[in-house]
Amino acid sequence: MSNNSARLDAIRAIANAAPVESTFDYKNSPTSEVWGDNVFDLNSMAERLPKSVYKSLKKTIEQGGKLDLQVADVVAEAMKTWAIEKGATHYAHVFYPLTGLTAEKHDSFFDPDGQGGTISNFQGEQLVQGEPDGSSFPSGGVRQTFEARGYTIWDVTSPAYIMENPNGTTLCIPTAFISWTGEALDKKTPVLRSMQALNTQAQRVLKFFGNDGAMVSSTAGPEQEYFLIDKNFYYARPDLMAAGRTLFGAAAPKGQEFDDHYFGVIPQRVLAIMFEVERELFKLGIPAKTRHNEVAPGQYEIAPVFEFGNVATDHQQQIMVALKRVAEKYGMICLTHEKPFAGLNGSGKHLNFSLGSAKAGNLFDPGDTPADNAQFLVMCAAMIQATHRWAKLLRASVASASNDHRLGANEAPPAIISIFLGTELTEVFESIAKGAPISAEKGELSIGVDVIPPIPKHSGDRNRTSPMAFTGNRFEFRAVGSSQSLGMPLTILNTIMAESLSEFAEKLEKADPGSPAAVGAVVADIVRDVWNSCSQAVFNGDGYSEEWHHEAERRGLPNLRTAADALPVYKSKEVVNLFGKFGVLNEKEVLSRYEVYAEQYVGSVNVESNLVVELVRTMIFPAAVRYQSELAASLANLKAVGIEPDHKTIEKVTALIRDLQDGVTDLADLKDKEGESHDPEKHGLFVKNKVLPRMAAIREVVDELEGYVSDDLWPLPTYQEMLFVK
Repeated sequence: MSNNSARLDAIRAIANAAPVESTFDYKNSPTSEVWGDNVFDLNSMAERLPKSVYKSLKKTIEQGGKLDLQVADVVAEAMKTWAIEKGATHYAHVFYPLTGLTAEKHDSFFDPDGQGGTISNFQGEQLVQGEPDGSSFPSGGVRQTFEARGYTIWDVTSPAYIMENPNGTTLCIPTAFISWTGEALDKKTPVLRSMQALNTQAQRVLKFFGNDGAMVSSTAGPEQEYFLIDKNFYYARPDLMAAGRTLFGAAAPKGQEFDDHYFGVIPQRVLAIMFEVERELFKLGIPAKTRHNEVAPGQYEIAPVFEFGNVATDHQQQIMVALKRVAEKYGMICLTHEKPFAGLNGSGKHLNFSLGSAKAGNLFDPGDTPADNAQFLVMCAAMIQATHRWAKLLRASVASASNDHRLGANEAPPAIISIFLGTELTEVFESIAKGAPISAEKGELSIGVDVIPPIPKHSGDRNRTSPMAFTGNRFEFRAVGSSQSLGMPLTILNTIMAESLSEFAEKLEKADPGSPAAVGAVVADIVRDVWNSCSQAVFNGDGYSEEWHHEAERRGLPNLRTAADALPVYKSKEVVNLFGKFGVLNEKEVLSRYEVYAEQYVGSVNVESNLVVELVRTMIFPAAVRYQSELAASLANLKAVGIEPDHKTIEKVTALIRDLQDGVTDLADLKDKEGESHDPEKHGLFVKNKVLPRMAAIREVVDELEGYVSDDLWPLPTYQEMLFVK
């Protein structure tokens, strides 16, 4: 019996699979009829709530006012009635613990009535507050096992929605998750606090431009990249199942070198998944906008329209859940790991970040003449200063074992945090800093074809190698990993912007607000000071080049290459003080996040190293030895009939098997010593410096062996099969 039966069975199953039929009638049920159908949004509230209750709730949602708890019972009753009409039997407080995943606690609407029947019950206190176990989630020491109480608190600014299942529906209520002592145990609470801090400081600045009053919110439009592979291959790869990435795998003869997959025709099976995912998202009011093939074979992208930051954070989690659920229905697995396949593009979650209000509009919109837009210049200067000052913290916000494999290669930005402005904005800031005349204006772009009119050029080109790139009316934080929650990166962006705006407000408040000339002079001083002190973080060139790494070092920019290097930034006094000053995280909460993220880093590598040892011992080594034995027998047969055989292949295979044995023995011995350090920082460095290099060395041997071992003996689905067999 061949050793690769799982591979052959997988290919056979894919080849013989019948197409999955659509579960909806898209011709007679257009998107316009299902949009927001499963969301308890403002329209639903207006229809079902008394006017006074609706106005109170709307004010809280749109202006950030305090929630009037007296309206909770009325809202709960209306929400329950709406949900039951849609088939719901249970409600769930949905929250986002420090695992980075989505958590749910389901409770029934129905209680026994004491007379053999049931009565539906859902009151304001149940809407506003739930009580899941607070000890069984990562807390970084905030909660101990014997301290189990934790609370989920209704986030009124993020709409409740219906989660559908073939056997029923559930009312889902977005919440924050805190401990009994009030510390944030989740990704959501800091986002809400940081948005409040940002609004407070932005109002101080906007009043000098006549645009204060309306709540300023950060907005986000995260682009989600992901891979799809057939589930038959997935279940034949223990590394994908347990670690989310392939720990072994030789490059396929054809990869992404022709760029033929990028924006190519979407495969029918994949397109069917996309259609159904989008329809499910539309029901939830999630504005999915863009879909396309990404650069690597088997890689794709979905991108929504901008939304308020906290809502975008919730919706991003729902997008990942929808992708995974729908893909399985079509016999595929959605991989959101940052680097599931070595040597190919990794997957990111590009966080398009901006600020805006109903009165001021988009605060990162430069207008037709950026040089004359004082408000924009102040906001842009705030971003430049924040990026330069808190580069290490921004790097820490995207630090994980999985993202380490992606950063710095294959269209992912390097670990060096710089900011791209483009030629026009760079000239504007340089001119102001020098006190020189400014001539930069938007132009038109013509392609030389008469029937196609000229189009307006944006204020800057795009730079796909920059971790923080200005792209016309927003900044794109490209370093965020595809599996990550938006929570921490968004929290940090909000907080560091709040700090810069606070400092600028102090300077503006010394000027005469009634004198445009006085305000203009302060704005010029702000821009000049920021450029003179922070321009070394501005880089418009190729972030992949070796020259940039040397130049960045010369400029004094930090290069925290791995999560083990970056995560200790959370422990610094400066970071603790920053979060504390703006009421986003207290010292205990900041340090708890370091503990959790450091533990996740070590834990992820530990799982992978366990898998390396297991896969080599139980799958790779036996296959290689069988091939060695067959090869030896064939050589002996040739010699027996008078033909002198070539021993180069068996010598090479034998040498690789020996290297494999030695490598796995070294790794196993190393892992026995791993638990000796109880300090998270030392443990992280041990993993980075000792464990990961040994894993990489073993991979080199295994991937080379794959090129020698007979195909009928190789046990793992190959890159060529997983990426190209659909």
